[in-house]
Amino acid sequence: MSDLDGILVVAIEQAVAAPYVSGRLADAGARVIKVEREEGDFARDYDDFVQGESAYFAWLNRGKESICMDLKEPSDQALLERILAKADVFIQNLAPGASERLGFGPDRLRSDYPQLITVTISGYGDEGPYKDQKAYDLLVQAETGFSEVTGNEAGRVRAGVSVCDIAAGMTAYQGVLQALIGRSKSGKGRHVSVSLFHALSDWMNVPYLQFVYGGHTPERSGLNHPTVAPYGAYRCGDGKEVLLAIQNEREWRQLCDVVLENPTLADHPDFSGNLDRVRNRGALNATLQRVFDTLSREVVIEKLDSARIAYGRISTLDDLASHPQNRYISVRTPGGEATMLSPGLTHDGAVMAALETPALGAHSCAIRSEFEK
Repeated sequence: MSDLDGILVVAIEQAVAAPYVSGRLADAGARVIKVEREEGDFARDYDDFVQGESAYFAWLNRGKESICMDLKEPSDQALLERILAKADVFIQNLAPGASERLGFGPDRLRSDYPQLITVTISGYGDEGPYKDQKAYDLLVQAETGFSEVTGNEAGRVRAGVSVCDIAAGMTAYQGVLQALIGRSKSGKGRHVSVSLFHALSDWMNVPYLQFVYGGHTPERSGLNHPTVAPYGAYRCGDGKEVLLAIQNEREWRQLCDVVLENPTLADHPDFSGNLDRVRNRGALNATLQRVFDTLSREVVIEKLDSARIAYGRISTLDDLASHPQNRYISVRTPGGEATMLSPGLTHDGAVMAALETPALGAHSCAIRSEFEK
């Protein structure tokens, strides 16, 4: 029996953030009914790389049931009402105010169904001057200042994955689990409100605090840590790169002694403390690079292992696809089986059972029959 077996989740969702929440609930055993328009969640059409399905949709929608509804039609509104009367969690990430205009706003639902946990995911939250503004992942990366600290001296860049949507989805998932625990004590649901802006701005607290209290703006430093040095990528003599991380002064001395074979460098006034090394990062990197230019990556790695200094190889997607540390799960899609990288946790070492990504409206008839008057 799965942990959330018996929990019914209804999700009017699209794109990434809300499907992330309901997808994780499905992974945990909840029954998730995904309500789609006749044309479907537009994330279905982002690409067709996964057995004819989009990569985003296949990743985020495994284990769900799909029903097509027209929520402007009274009969479908009545059907949704009957489903919600039996639901535990209702998730939606429609445009601001849309759920209220349809008659399914959280205040009304929680008045009628006190046990229901309602979840709204929006761009900027329920209050403030931006509350009615539409928002998407990259727009909010820019608005939160995330893009200001992401990139290199040549300019700002978008994070390589939808970090804002994922942050909001993770935050909402935490909120739902907390609300379920709270309901087990009080018997009452609650409203969980998450915005893309606030989820990502929470992650921005370190640069925010550095700026507000220290007057310091972290530099966009590419594959270098903005506040710790040396912590970054170096090209080795064979053209391959390694990324190493120094976390304290003991490790700095070990790097100088064992890897660089230059013990006196540890006490050089330009490099004797982390703040000094960050201020003099250019000279520091040049010093390390001169040594690494003479060594292959495997030799550098052997030295780093010997010094017990953390490092990582810089992987291509080809490297990731065959990485020896990977865990995999199987997902059935309408076009065939797909292998995905597994979620980042296990429970007592158990591998998650295979789940299915639904075709559009695959469960419409069954759900309509189940929730007939």
